[in-house]
Amino acid sequence: MKTYKEQHRPASEFENRSEYLDHELQIMKPRRYKLNLPGRDFRFEWEDLVPAFAGTLGIIAMYSSVMMAWADGLTEAWDHVTLGKEFAIEVSRVEMLIPALLFVILASGFFNPKANLAGNHGPMIPLIASIALAGAHPLALAILIGVFGLILSFVKGGSRLVNLTSKGVAGGLLIFLGFSGALVQIKTIQNWSMGLESSTIEVGSMGYLGLVILAITVVLYSYLARIEKRWLAIPACAITALIIALIGGASFDLQFTTEMGLPNLNPAYWWGSTEEGWMLGLPNSQHFIASLPFAILAVAMWSPDFLGHRIFQEMNYPKKTEKVLMDVDDTMTMCSIRQMVGTAVGGGNITSSWGTYMIPAAIAKRPIPAGAILLGIMVMAVAILGTPMDVAVWPPVRSIALLVGVFLPMIEAGIQMVKKSSCSQAAGICIFTAMVTNPVLAWALAMFLDNNGLIGDKERPKTLSFVDKWIIPLSILVICIIAMLAVGMLESSYGILPYL
Repeated sequence: MKTYKEQHRPASEFENRSEYLDHELQIMKPRRYKLNLPGRDFRFEWEDLVPAFAGTLGIIAMYSSVMMAWADGLTEAWDHVTLGKEFAIEVSRVEMLIPALLFVILASGFFNPKANLAGNHGPMIPLIASIALAGAHPLALAILIGVFGLILSFVKGGSRLVNLTSKGVAGGLLIFLGFSGALVQIKTIQNWSMGLESSTIEVGSMGYLGLVILAITVVLYSYLARIEKRWLAIPACAITALIIALIGGASFDLQFTTEMGLPNLNPAYWWGSTEEGWMLGLPNSQHFIASLPFAILAVAMWSPDFLGHRIFQEMNYPKKTEKVLMDVDDTMTMCSIRQMVGTAVGGGNITSSWGTYMIPAAIAKRPIPAGAILLGIMVMAVAILGTPMDVAVWPPVRSIALLVGVFLPMIEAGIQMVKKSSCSQAAGICIFTAMVTNPVLAWALAMFLDNNGLIGDKERPKTLSFVDKWIIPLSILVICIIAMLAVGMLESSYGILPYL
């Protein structure tokens, strides 16, 4: 069998760039848990810069949101804990250094390009304040998530759950997550523009600036889609939003406060005392008990998250590219190890597959390794420089990047998956259940109903075994219900108090 290097042909031999990129995907043969080298096993292309840039913008936004949620929640939960913005930025920079080097550059870039990058678990961000108030400990939570994730990946549970999720259920999940995420980002831009205020500008007088940014984003994104250059959406739209905001008179709101340097990388500083770092010390048995249901919930939410990212590869890659598709179980293994290591060195991220990298990478028809290496370098550089973090987290830049790089593509992919009436029925039930409760329970319930022929394709259950139709879906549904009741996820909507 010929190697990648032997089969590689220069781009000039192809009629267009798209055919060249398709050929690159078809001839790649990633080595699992072996050294993959540039030139021998993969190549760097300028298209790799786009997902790298998109992933960098996305992860800064995610990390800053996570750490601020931890800071606010732990400060409220414990009398002796006082954490603020400086703490959040410092912990974010820790997450952007050691984990980026080990699990982005080395793991996904060189040693297992079948595993997508271990990034952030976005759906868990709204729960972090509740996790802190429940008495959980970030390090205890990380250990439990890591252990549960490794067990599930060892028994190939992640890939099996993905295979049991039909196109209708997956499409409905993508549509709901896309719409709900897009609405949040649009609201963020509206609140930002309406809240602009200075000595010469009255609050609310610049609300039109948010509308202008959103309107131009729609036009630019539509044009890029028309010319089949959607993979340029994040840098093009984010930079355009930045320029419009500055020209529109909002430059006074962009403040540079993060200084150049390295954060404290000593784990003892973060976890060895109740007077510095996280101010929590090492976790005890009560911390582990309080963290348990949230850890179960986080791991249960991995499979639909991973599924959504792999779908983008399947929809945008040509045929005969199965070897470069992300491996769900390998990704779960890397996420599990990264979760424990990243938190042990002082971080507080809740890990999952890196969507703000994978989605634009799939659209750009690029495999994982080259972009992962570039992204890791970018993230580490930003963490050291400091100042780019201030630009990346500025609302018009951050929200537009997430809109065009994650949520709009999710909506488009979901709609494409539910063209058949049977698929649309399963998608509708999934979306409705997600509106009533949340996406995790919606996925679990819709998967159970779909695999038993109660909704969706009536012929599909005939191809499934008893275990695939009943045991696995029902077990997942019960676990999700118990975990959500335990942590009080239905309290705000239905007054059902947590039983822990």
